Amino acid sequence: MAEKITIAPAKGNWVVRAAGAVLGESRRALALSEGDHPDVIYFPREDISMALFDRSETTSHCPHKGEARHYNLAAKSGTVTDAAWSYEDPKPEVAEIKGYLAFYGDKVAVEQV
Repeated sequence: MAEKITIAPAKGNWVVRAAGAVLGESRRALALSEGDHPDVIYFPREDISMALFDRSETTSHCPHKGEARHYNLAAKSGTVTDAAWSYEDPKPEVAEIKGYLAFYGDKVAVEQV
């Protein structure tokens, strides 16, 4: 693996907010650290209001994690395109993130509370 990836439980309670609403809250989030990039917090889907998300047509590929599927957020103020992503069939080295969602920080707020 070209970049070292580590996955560990994210300490404390984490929340995702957008358009004035709480989209989810979790004490079971994971922190993924990859190279020089800031940690990315992954939330279990069970802790997110998935009724607010629709699968988008967007996919992306990471050579270290696999194929990511993106999700649009249906907010009262309108659709937030590709607000989240998920590795639904990640590579074995990062299997812990299967069934988890991560969010783009420029589209929603991810905060430790």
